[in-house]
Amino acid sequence: MTQSPAAPSMRTFFLIWFGQFISMIGSGLTGFALGVWVYQRTGSVTQFALIALVATLPLILISPLAGTIVDRFDRRTILILSDLAAGLCTLTIALLYANGRLDILPIYIIVGLKSICDSFRGPTLNASTVLLVPSAQLGRANGITQALRAAAQIVPPVLAGVLVLAIGIEGVVLIDFVTFLFAIIAVLLVRIPRPAPTSPDAPARRSLLRDSGYGWQYISARPGLLGLLVVFAIVNYLLGIVSVLVTPLVLSVGNAAALGTVLSVGGVGMLTGSLLMSAWGGPPRRMQGVLGFMLLCGFFVALGGVRPLVPIFALAAFGFFFCLALLNGCFWTIWQSRVAPDVQGRVFATIQMIASSSLPLGYLTAGPLADRVFEPLLKNSGGALADSVGQLIGVGTGRGVGLLFIVMGAFLTLTTIIAYLNPRVRLLEDELPHVEASSATTSVELQSLDGDRTAVPEYTQG
Repeated sequence: MTQSPAAPSMRTFFLIWFGQFISMIGSGLTGFALGVWVYQRTGSVTQFALIALVATLPLILISPLAGTIVDRFDRRTILILSDLAAGLCTLTIALLYANGRLDILPIYIIVGLKSICDSFRGPTLNASTVLLVPSAQLGRANGITQALRAAAQIVPPVLAGVLVLAIGIEGVVLIDFVTFLFAIIAVLLVRIPRPAPTSPDAPARRSLLRDSGYGWQYISARPGLLGLLVVFAIVNYLLGIVSVLVTPLVLSVGNAAALGTVLSVGGVGMLTGSLLMSAWGGPPRRMQGVLGFMLLCGFFVALGGVRPLVPIFALAAFGFFFCLALLNGCFWTIWQSRVAPDVQGRVFATIQMIASSSLPLGYLTAGPLADRVFEPLLKNSGGALADSVGQLIGVGTGRGVGLLFIVMGAFLTLTTIIAYLNPRVRLLEDELPHVEASSATTSVELQSLDGDRTAVPEYTQG
């Protein structure tokens, strides 16, 4: 018999993402508490930093395979299983701590396992949005997800310090476990439609390993999408450098309180931009939004380096993250509306892999660029650029980092101009057809003789 598909509705989207938001708050609490515990236990910045590396590597290695699984199997089930597995990992941390057996190696292993869960959760959520939300509301939906992610970054540091003192690390971790259950219940209450095959060049079903590279094949065959992915990788690389160097930049003229203020203002900027995106939905031409907000991001990055003043740092942080939220909203709306729903899992997993690679690359290059290249140029009056650039932006500790910010801003501006001059990128929305969500949500259920139900796609014209 034929079942009419449920019309895309923001209600289902809200319910799933509210559950995920609660879960992200819990994960943020655990991440803060474990970071403090590891640093206090070892006194080693290296071992503390290795947690971030362990959390990143599985995303790079597993994402292509995860994307293939997301496209082949029921996305609701994948969300439930990934949240359940991540929750069990969190519960294991609490049990080890309660029994006095928590150590560095188990933390690395459990963080790695949770990262594997994240490699499935991210593409599933992004690929399901187009099935849950009316196409006209995709921009608003992406603004909402950005706002929730921004809030999930602001709230945990405020709560975690108080909670660790009040209920201990094991109590914080148990709260995280409960938030995973909350996310699972939210998904259990809804239905995520299965996408029908809508991509004419989708390959016949192959082995999981062979099919894992299809996301890259899909993107590379479309120069506009490939150019957009390059833009995304550059912005992510820049974000990696900014996140590392903002601390020495601010502390070169201010104290820890000033640093906290700048970071908080940046978080407020991200939240404000996300709320604007959720209310506005972005410009009608999303590619213009990507390039326009990218240009503004370059301006604010450069602004952060012009003068060693905390108010300027705060203004630059607010402006950069405000524009970044709008840029991200436009970026994801393009992908969700221009990529066939039945291959979005693999395509979005490829994007996740690129993001997971370019961000830590920024982490790794930020230190050497600042310490060995830019800081010596303006370290003191004897620096190579002290009598030229130094007359404009100042000389001394932190001014080399400021110059690096200006160079990165100029680089981002140049990248934006190059992308605009490329017609395949600028006219991407004209060259690639818009994918209607309704064309992917209809299915026919066949009742077999043994009682099993098999979903058979019914092709409809979007």
